[in-house]
Amino acid sequence: MAKLGRPTIRDVAAAAGVSKGTVSFTLNGRPGVSEETRLRVLEAAEALGWTPSHRARALSASRAFAVGLVLAREPELLGADPFFPAFIAGVERTLSDVGQALVLQVVPDTQEEAGYRRLAGDGRVDGVFLLDLRVGDPRIALLRELGMPAVTIARPDVPSGYPAVLVDDRPGIAAAVGHLVELGHRRIAHIAGPAHFLHGSTRRVAFEQALADAGLTATAVVEADFSAAGGARATRELLDLADRPTAIVCANDLMAIAGLSVALEYGIAVPTQLSFTGFDNTELSGYIAPPLTTVSTDPYLWGRLAADTLLSLIAGDPVDDVAVPPAALIVRGSTAPAPSAR
Repeated sequence: MAKLGRPTIRDVAAAAGVSKGTVSFTLNGRPGVSEETRLRVLEAAEALGWTPSHRARALSASRAFAVGLVLAREPELLGADPFFPAFIAGVERTLSDVGQALVLQVVPDTQEEAGYRRLAGDGRVDGVFLLDLRVGDPRIALLRELGMPAVTIARPDVPSGYPAVLVDDRPGIAAAVGHLVELGHRRIAHIAGPAHFLHGSTRRVAFEQALADAGLTATAVVEADFSAAGGARATRELLDLADRPTAIVCANDLMAIAGLSVALEYGIAVPTQLSFTGFDNTELSGYIAPPLTTVSTDPYLWGRLAADTLLSLIAGDPVDDVAVPPAALIVRGSTAPAPSAR
């Protein structure tokens, strides 16, 4: 009778004609196994359809073979923002190649610290990703206290001692402002992300600096929450000004796309009467009417690089910050010369 159930290391050892210890050494990539034996073991494992037991690996190595991500966002906002699925897909692509897992926790702000403590206290993960960096981020001290390896997405504004994926939003915002200035816009406003988020603050500072470099000041800056509803509310506030802007630079695509619909509601033609730019180059941004001028980033690549770096850090390999390609402006149909410049 054929044997039922999942093949074991014992089965692989019998098929390859070696000991269980040799199979273990081979499948865990440890030295001391000849190339001929290694190939024989791998061929036997493949022929049997053997896959590693996550629990057995964790117990034998005193490791979880998993990494963690805690997101303090409302679930509905998380689902609407295309950044997070793309980043997580990049992480998962890298982890699946090496048989590791991602433990994701979506929690309210008030439970974020508890989320990290659970991951560390239960030994559920070997390290974490730090997204949505805050100004003076208190989570860095928390992770140090917990002894948790981490990789940050962007470099924090406080010393961390952790490697970072070097995301820099400033050139993208500067390019968007420069493009609008070249089109003759002088009344330029900004819909910013929350000031307590480092990327919200960084994009706002970059916006104001780019205007200053052009000899201009912002018509207005309205803070929103990166959501479509927040972008719509902020756009209404700007369009209700007595001296309303001729161009609006938004801190993400979601807010810009919502702003386009508000302009339509007000009977304002985009781009002939009002120009919009976004940030992130989400897939939808190229298919709306008019297509959105935006700044292109690659959160999928960031996820892959962050996962590679975190796994190396956990393994005790030397690691350093990882550079990513700079953000680039993609000019589409939502920007045009300022009305006064025609």
